[in-house]
Amino acid sequence: MNSNSDFFQYQAQTSPHPLAINVARAEGCYIYDTAGKSYLDMVSGIAVSNVGHRHPHIVDAIKNQVDKYLHVMPYGEFVQEPQTILARKLCAVLPDGLDVSYFVNSGTEAIEASLKLAKRFTGRTKLVSCLKSYHGSTHGSLSVSGNEKKKYAFRPLLPDVHFMTFNDMESLERIDERTAGVIVETVQGDAGVRIPTREWMQALRQKCNETGALLILDEIQAGFGRTGKLFAFEHFGIVPDILAVAKSMAGGMAMGCFVSSAEIMRSLSNDPILGHITTFGGHPVCCAAGIANLEVILSENLVETCEAKGAILEAGLRHPAVVEIRRIGLMLAVEFASADLVYKIVDRCLEKGVIAFYFLSCPESFRLAPPLNISDEDLQKATAIIYESIDEIAGKSQ
Repeated sequence: MNSNSDFFQYQAQTSPHPLAINVARAEGCYIYDTAGKSYLDMVSGIAVSNVGHRHPHIVDAIKNQVDKYLHVMPYGEFVQEPQTILARKLCAVLPDGLDVSYFVNSGTEAIEASLKLAKRFTGRTKLVSCLKSYHGSTHGSLSVSGNEKKKYAFRPLLPDVHFMTFNDMESLERIDERTAGVIVETVQGDAGVRIPTREWMQALRQKCNETGALLILDEIQAGFGRTGKLFAFEHFGIVPDILAVAKSMAGGMAMGCFVSSAEIMRSLSNDPILGHITTFGGHPVCCAAGIANLEVILSENLVETCEAKGAILEAGLRHPAVVEIRRIGLMLAVEFASADLVYKIVDRCLEKGVIAFYFLSCPESFRLAPPLNISDEDLQKATAIIYESIDEIAGKSQ
């Protein structure tokens, strides 16, 4: 059997040029291929493995739950302890108003459900999002994503969706009394780590308060410690009406979640009943992993050390060819003069055993988002290899 040829022959491809590393195993901050080569993972599977690959506490939690039961009933019908414990733990670390969790399977499902919830609770139809945003690939999520290049082939999409400019005060006037929900990435991820001002975020919150629109914050990439706060909205002194999270919430297991108040969330249970349903959402094994994941983040103080590690990484990458580094915590975009330069640098890093990756909507930058528990030794090793790769490629391009 040839795994590589089978990959291209039998699996649907997402692009003409996948990285195609043939994975044998992953441990901590490293991925190992079938030839024995190691790769230092500086993107955490795109902001998923915040506590590294196969953290022992998470693996133990998964094994313990597998020994009890797997799927038993679609979400919401049976009382399953992993779900109730995780929901209670999330309530404990989130502010008032974010008290009730609904577990799903992915980020885009969390967004879809959040849009439905905003419409159901307000009785309105208008949705407002941001240009250059990315919220997922399903029809509803794509409808509120602000990248036409990714959307045009799949129209028609949801009607009554309007776009404002991220971090622009005048654009807030797009929000009015017809607006059901305003969906914003707390930090724009795929746009290349765009960080709003505190003033804009507070004005956004105020505008939603004035109009009765629900504020949905998408922290699918930015949540669970990635930005140096447990949740990125904590940087800005606001609380959303609905919070959507996924990616890093279950230590590598497939899971998403949307969180709101009991009053708002209750509207999905009536008129009609089963206003949102999911067969596999809140899978007990994923929830067990989610409990352990949150425990690791808190017990190992990964939020507290995130900013210092991010500052070390940023300082080590200030090469003359770098146009700009945008960073919050351990979420970085490193920008260059062209996309071609970025592709060559990422390829060179891969040759040298370091995984960096691209942005869909910001091709002139590459992303870095290493595990929050990366050691200082591995951080310095990765920084040196990335800098060396930039030096080699940028020097040849001049």
